[in-house]
Amino acid sequence: MSEDIFSKISEYGIVPLITLDDPNDAVPLAHALIEGGIPIAEVTFRTSAGGEAIKRIAKEVPELIVGAGTVHDIDHAKETLDNGGQFVITPGFNREVVDWCVKNNMPVCPGVVCPSDIEEAMGFGLKTLKFFPAEAYGGINTLKALHGPFAAIKFVPTGGVGLDNLTDYLDQPNVAAVGGSFAPPSKLVKAKDWAGVTAACKAIMNKVFDFTVGHVGINAGTPDNAEKVTNTIAAMFDTDKRDAGLSFFTGDLAEIMKNPFAGTHGHVCVDTRDLTRALAMLRRKGVAFDENSYVYDAKGKLMTVYLKDEIGGFAFHVRQRPAK
Repeated sequence: MSEDIFSKISEYGIVPLITLDDPNDAVPLAHALIEGGIPIAEVTFRTSAGGEAIKRIAKEVPELIVGAGTVHDIDHAKETLDNGGQFVITPGFNREVVDWCVKNNMPVCPGVVCPSDIEEAMGFGLKTLKFFPAEAYGGINTLKALHGPFAAIKFVPTGGVGLDNLTDYLDQPNVAAVGGSFAPPSKLVKAKDWAGVTAACKAIMNKVFDFTVGHVGINAGTPDNAEKVTNTIAAMFDTDKRDAGLSFFTGDLAEIMKNPFAGTHGHVCVDTRDLTRALAMLRRKGVAFDENSYVYDAKGKLMTVYLKDEIGGFAFHVRQRPAK
């Protein structure tokens, strides 16, 4: 159960850290997070409104994944469970809290900063751990060092993580998600600016996915016509010409197919910086994929996949952006 909820959170990559002074703000905030594409809230116990806020969200907005943060004791862990919270996150490794959560089937993500903390958490069967305060304890360099001896562990770095470096953290193979009060900015929450919260969340998720057009595919019909089309485009835009076997490429602008290929008119390649999370997002929107189109690299990492249906006569495939 514990890893299921954190795996689901990992599909978004962001854990909004929420501190409320007024529990009446809980429900409108929850709706703003959902509209912004991040239906998750780590509601802290830094104020007395925390428990009631969790209760209201769990009851009135069940589609949002709500849990508690800044949990220092068993009483707050129990309050989270009683109020319908779905997870507990602690700032440090608190053996008593972790033990209670494990025994009561409450998903828990305890804070760790060193190998001994991680070893102790592993003793409880935990595989997703908070890394806090991340930047103060070496940030990405520390995560890279921990990946070797603790390859099965995923981390949720918080503390010093923000808009300027969240993608650097998410690019690490042992990072499940990142958290912090940047999502959404606490000043927007205090101002009850729910439209601003939604806009901020959308901007954050745009950074996570970073969708761009990788190239446009043209169905030229025959090898001879494909070469003519390629030469025309290459001469017009001063791009290089590459023969890829089944097709020609003109720089990164277009792929010209030598023979009939996917799409009535051609195809569009959409690049993303995070293919796994992008596919999870598209599936949530009901997008279906062509199961026969999955392409993996030599290490078994998924690199590209085609959507099942055409859009406007074009096939679409989503690709992990190639490294420059």
